[in-house]
Amino acid sequence: MAALVFGLSYVGAGMIHALVARLAVGERGRAFKAVSPGMLPPLGIIFGLFVAFTAAQVWSDIDRANAAVSREASSLRAAVILSSTFPGEPEARLRGLIRQYVQEAVDQEWPMMASQAADLRTTARALAEALRFTLALAPTNNGQQTAQRELVTALENAADARRQRILVSRSEVHAVKWLCLILQAVCALVATAMVHSDNRLASAVTLAMFATGVAASILLIASHDRPFTGDISVGPDPLVQVMPADPEK
Repeated sequence: MAALVFGLSYVGAGMIHALVARLAVGERGRAFKAVSPGMLPPLGIIFGLFVAFTAAQVWSDIDRANAAVSREASSLRAAVILSSTFPGEPEARLRGLIRQYVQEAVDQEWPMMASQAADLRTTARALAEALRFTLALAPTNNGQQTAQRELVTALENAADARRQRILVSRSEVHAVKWLCLILQAVCALVATAMVHSDNRLASAVTLAMFATGVAASILLIASHDRPFTGDISVGPDPLVQVMPADPEK
């Protein structure tokens, strides 16, 4: 991704530099030089604002994804701890269902979220079964009654957190935002080339510097665009850490 973004940025800047240099002759050259250098700071500021607005959405999505996964893991951990209130077969059954749910989330849901194929129509069967099993338990004392209520709350919180992470996984920067960001960068590059049209070396150096900034900004946003996609993404590690151990291993 880095090679592609930087490569396209430099190629685009080079094409702008070559085009403006070719056109900057005679009357057009005098017209280009008449462009005020005072235009460059406002164009750069507007580009910076576009980057900030776009990045704000990306950081918000990342924060929401991390919060959802952390809340899901905390809720499952609470359910595992509370299951010990019902020793024997009920505890083993609950721990097994939670382990199955985490395994399915890691093996099936995470790849689907990475490709934005996960949706809310898919039911987490193991989690739903754990909730039904908990509601069917027959407490024998006040402690188990309280634990049953807390178990139901913990499992419901885990289900809600799962819904939140699936919703966040479908979030991405809209194509219109990308188009506006790139268009503003092109305008700034063209204006820079026109201001320095009488000095090709200065124009090339200035365009290369600005193109580097543009590429770095786009790479930073693109690498975090989809919270569950790519090397820099939200992983299932918190869920794996709270997954109950398999008694057969």
